[in-house]
Amino acid sequence: MPRGGGAEQTGPMALRWNVLPASAPIGALTLGVTDLGLALVVFGDDPAAARRAAERLGEPLVAAGGSVAEQQLREYLAGERRVFDMPLDWRLTAGSQRRVLESLFATVPFGATVTYGELAARSGLGHAHSAARGVGSIMGSNPLPVVVPCHRVLAADGLGGFGGGRPTKEWLLAFEGVLTPSLFD
Repeated sequence: MPRGGGAEQTGPMALRWNVLPASAPIGALTLGVTDLGLALVVFGDDPAAARRAAERLGEPLVAAGGSVAEQQLREYLAGERRVFDMPLDWRLTAGSQRRVLESLFATVPFGATVTYGELAARSGLGHAHSAARGVGSIMGSNPLPVVVPCHRVLAADGLGGFGGGRPTKEWLLAFEGVLTPSLFD
């Protein structure tokens, strides 16, 4: 099970958020971290998303930087890291969404891909077309993109969608060696 998956914390916590600046090749990333681990990654400079996540978690929102998550994302985007080993706070996920995202995080490493249907089967959702479509919806609601690598999930007949936009998905897949950059220039 991924780190941070089942731990329960008592006492007051907060969602500490900051923005990894747009100097990152994929643009700015808004990050939210709790005492349990990384809880939120949002494409763009989006404090409102951090506020909504804090409300869902029932925690105060605090501006803070310098987290392990920020450091690991910087290392990944600089080509110095291939595996995220920071704790993750999965509380913004539930049920089959959580099961699918945990399966993705645990079984699809840097430079690998999986189809929506394959991930549905790996996650115990079955092989039906509706299960693959369900995985597509789950990828669109992933609160931890890049770290929980929904960019590595492809349609059976192409790249499929991506919450960060198709150019970002293409860049991430080329960065990980899955696509040749000239295929989408």
